[in-house]
Amino acid sequence: MSKRTPTRNMLLFSGRAHPTLAQEVADLLEISVVPTTAYDFANGEIYVRFDESVRGCDAFVLQSHAAPINEAIMEQLIMIDALKRASAKRITVILPFYGYARQDKKHLGREPISARLMADLFLTAGADRLMTVDLHTAQIQGFFDGPVDHLLAMPILTRHVKKRYGKKDLAVVSPDAGRIKVAEQWANALGGAPLAFIHKTRDPRRPNESKANRVVGDVAGRVCILVDDLIDTGGTIVQAAEALMADGAEAVVIAATHAVFSGPAVDRLKNCVATEVIVTNTLPIADDKRFDKLTVLSIAPLLAQATAAVFEEGSVTSLFKS
Repeated sequence: MSKRTPTRNMLLFSGRAHPTLAQEVADLLEISVVPTTAYDFANGEIYVRFDESVRGCDAFVLQSHAAPINEAIMEQLIMIDALKRASAKRITVILPFYGYARQDKKHLGREPISARLMADLFLTAGADRLMTVDLHTAQIQGFFDGPVDHLLAMPILTRHVKKRYGKKDLAVVSPDAGRIKVAEQWANALGGAPLAFIHKTRDPRRPNESKANRVVGDVAGRVCILVDDLIDTGGTIVQAAEALMADGAEAVVIAATHAVFSGPAVDRLKNCVATEVIVTNTLPIADDKRFDKLTVLSIAPLLAQATAAVFEEGSVTSLFKS
């Protein structure tokens, strides 16, 4: 009897939160998204079943934690559990946007560290590996007891900024002192542009609210690239843009990876002093949340390259070498 050579099989699964992104990734990988039956029971419980065999496969489960965020997370956990029980060989969880990432430490007594809880939930459900884009803080990688591929959207964003504003005098601005390290990476990518940051205060008892106080650094006469990992209600970033213009900036361009766009965000951004707002499609952006100065860049090529590298046991880090 001849020996059978086992073949590895890559399968991509998508939850219902952002199927457009999953389809884009599948097209780039030249595979199909696995057909899935998913629906909600009358009381809100979620049912998931995959419509073909997954035994022995290398499973990649893509779900971005879009609003309603808790439903998106629960659906992904149920998908992972279903794959584990159906004998998938390895389960890689793709989280273009990692929910609860802002709750990564305790500011006050008796608070949770929800970002850690999220990692524990994925591990318990059966995840072998996590793949995510631009975590709120890099230490979250250590919360998951297994490999974590922390992908960076910065090359995609800086490519666009260089193309459109490369001939201008630029300054890279962090909206607070805590993200100055990321702003430094941006400055290097943009050929050594000078750095600035906004000094702001925030009351830990009042979420989504902060007060932009003053600009630290020289921004006069420069096009300021204001960089952040996400835009939620837009209050912080819009205040920062106004502070930069008041300090003599020629123009302000906002660049962020995750377009959460909660509540008044769209109105604030639409009417703010920034000339362009650049984001990626890690989260779905509905037509009614799009506006003239919004530019949406696709994260799908990065996710597809990283997925292929993981499947082929190649280097994910090499994707970020210039």
